[in-house]
Amino acid sequence: MPKILKFTEALSLIAAVLAAALYSIFPLSMFLTLAITFGTISYHLLMRLIIGTALGSPAFIRPDYTKGRYKVRPWEHRVYKLLRVKRWKNKMPTYSPENFSPKLHSWEDIAVNMCCAERVHEVISALSFVPLIAHVWFGAFWVFLVTSLCGAALDLSFAVIQRYNRMKIAKIAFRRGARPH
Repeated sequence: MPKILKFTEALSLIAAVLAAALYSIFPLSMFLTLAITFGTISYHLLMRLIIGTALGSPAFIRPDYTKGRYKVRPWEHRVYKLLRVKRWKNKMPTYSPENFSPKLHSWEDIAVNMCCAERVHEVISALSFVPLIAHVWFGAFWVFLVTSLCGAALDLSFAVIQRYNRMKIAKIAFRRGARPH
């Protein structure tokens, strides 16, 4: 997954620069549309890579999965049932499956990694709306809004998966005698 994401980011960036260059030489709306499209895709992918690297490690701030905003609340069970998370959670890709492997990590470390992944996806969801600023120069507010909403919804679905799965992982960690830091 990391290779695919990085390759797609590089390809999008090259396509955006090429389309912008072509637009400066031949001012056709098609080249501007392509530059905006690939530029927006490039932003979304690059932002995800940067935020994932910056905030995805417990070394940044080690969250306590038993307290504060990371603690799963009893009412969330109803929300997950309403969203039918159990049906679609296994169909979503995982960027770093090794971070959630019980063969490589303790159950407590997996729960902490899930908190970090949740944090990453929440920040990415908020930053998905930055391209809305571009409507000032390019117009097409609704296009930028729809793509931002889709990007945010996708990342929030990953945050939901982390919280949903963490309920079970936290129980396992607690039974195994883990003491969160």
